[in-house]
Amino acid sequence: MHFISRTQPSTNGTARHRGAGCRCRRAIGFVALALVLGCGTNAALADTDNAPQGFWQRDTLLGDMGGVRPWLGTYGVTFSLSEISEILGNVTGGIHTGAEYDGLTTMGLSLDTDKAFHWSGGTFNVSALQLHGRNLSADNLDNLQTVSGIESNRATRLWELWYDQAFLDGKADVKLGQQSIDQEFIASQYSALFVNTMMGWPMVPSADLYAGGPAYPLSSPGIRLRAQPTDAVTLLAGVFDDNPPGGPFANDSQLRDGEASGTRFNLGTGALWIGEIQYAVNQSPAKTCGSVVCGLPGTYKLGAWYDTAGFPDQRYDNTGLSLANPASSGTARTDRGNFSLYGVVDQMVWRQTGGPRSIGVFARLMGAPSDRNQIELSLNTGVDVKAPLPGRDDDTCGIGYGLAQVSDSASALDRDQATFGNPVPVRGMEHFVELTYQYQVAPWWQLQPDFQYVINPGGGIQNPLNTTQTVGDEAVIGLRTTITF
Repeated sequence: MHFISRTQPSTNGTARHRGAGCRCRRAIGFVALALVLGCGTNAALADTDNAPQGFWQRDTLLGDMGGVRPWLGTYGVTFSLSEISEILGNVTGGIHTGAEYDGLTTMGLSLDTDKAFHWSGGTFNVSALQLHGRNLSADNLDNLQTVSGIESNRATRLWELWYDQAFLDGKADVKLGQQSIDQEFIASQYSALFVNTMMGWPMVPSADLYAGGPAYPLSSPGIRLRAQPTDAVTLLAGVFDDNPPGGPFANDSQLRDGEASGTRFNLGTGALWIGEIQYAVNQSPAKTCGSVVCGLPGTYKLGAWYDTAGFPDQRYDNTGLSLANPASSGTARTDRGNFSLYGVVDQMVWRQTGGPRSIGVFARLMGAPSDRNQIELSLNTGVDVKAPLPGRDDDTCGIGYGLAQVSDSASALDRDQATFGNPVPVRGMEHFVELTYQYQVAPWWQLQPDFQYVINPGGGIQNPLNTTQTVGDEAVIGLRTTITF
């Protein structure tokens, strides 16, 4: 998931900080109440419920909704609703220190056409987002690798609207409609634990595609084909509108979408082609092994995307001069087409025989051409530990690392600025380290304390509130709560 960090930081940081403090006090009160409820005597509450699943054992907070969910299920309809709320704050570094609250409500409906119409293999899906709160990365940090995967401009918008049809006995399927491609492409199983945006949708597409590409909180019309020629090999390919929902490259699409409804479709910029091959090993569930030592599961992915649109050059204008040259036209040269290559590894490296504990590692590397892209290289890697503490079988903790390399062309433009009498810091790499613990209060409720440390924010850019200094390294702490209704 991603937030396009192209907006300018506020020059009125004090006023924003005061408003955020009020919101944070309200959010802290909500989390405190939730903690009190969660630390009550779960067994006693469960004993008062004669249903097969008690309040603290059910998969969703609302259970079967008084029989509504089972009734919908008989017609092939599945309803989902979830809320993620979080408080994040930087205690050091950034443009200024402070804390802010943000949240995401997601609602979805899916329809199994076999149950509904006796049409085998079909699934219809529609989902919507309600985005609230503020964005710490844009307001306080000015970093590249934004610290929360749910950060976004406030809006209520359509997210996905598609139909999927399976064929060849389920060995292949095709999906048509409005899609958020981060749900299937360039995805890592183990990186999904983390809060930082780039552990979901990586830095290269976030910075180098129009509006960050058709990924959360945006989507685009397109078609995706999936085929599984063998049990171990899966092929994914698709073509999508590359610019949701249209406009110039540097213009934040979330702001130009009118009412931000997610229903303005663009077909005039270019096409985004993407393909991926996946190889999976040892995918049998651990419980099928009993006391026998099973092979450790892993998934390996190679992929590429190509965008047919024009992209602004990072250094030269349309007359061949450096954009830093006072004689420049100020209009970047258009470079036709753009692409990226990537690889993803998810590998379990140890698991307890007959027990819940396991350790998994992941790595994701992406590269893109320097001349037309702000970011030419990004890397995410880390370690997940399942059941890290005795008696906490459903908890997971992890440590992760991310790197974003500003392209050589963008750095060369910074050096050109000095040549023409306007010295600025030369951008390079930005790094972050994240420590996180996902505490499973109940099947429907997670609490997740999180710590991130960002090194050389923005690759080493000026602090807009103090141009004699670069933005200082940032220590960010926070708490996320996720409830599935």
